Amino acid sequence: LRSSLGHNPTNAEVMKVLGNPKSDEMNAKTLSFEQFLPMMQTIAKNKDQGCFEGYVEGLRVFDKEGNGTVMGAEIRHVLVTLGEKMTEEEAEMLVAGPEDSNGYINYEELVRMVLSG
Repeated sequence: LRSSLGHNPTNAEVMKVLGNPKSDEMNAKTLSFEQFLPMMQTIAKNKDQGCFEGYVEGLRVFDKEGNGTVMGAEIRHVLVTLGEKMTEEEAEMLVAGPEDSNGYINYEELVRMVLSG
């Protein structure tokens, strides 16, 4: 629901506001609107989706040549193994478009594309 409203809380944020329930409790847990609203407000207050410069700086770490590009394979690996992990298919869909014939991606263009929706 939060994603459809333009918010993308991390799994950790969602678990925290739900009181860190055990996995078996997640299947049976229901919330009333009165319980949900304060949780949504808490996440909204902490909303930090980052900015262009921050994302570019994060990807610059992988720019070994210093030329504004990174290997698509390296970005795929990071997306499926670190932080809020993507599936292989999600990572492939994101990276396939901006990847050049040599397997490199201009990461500033990638960030612009992602932030533009």
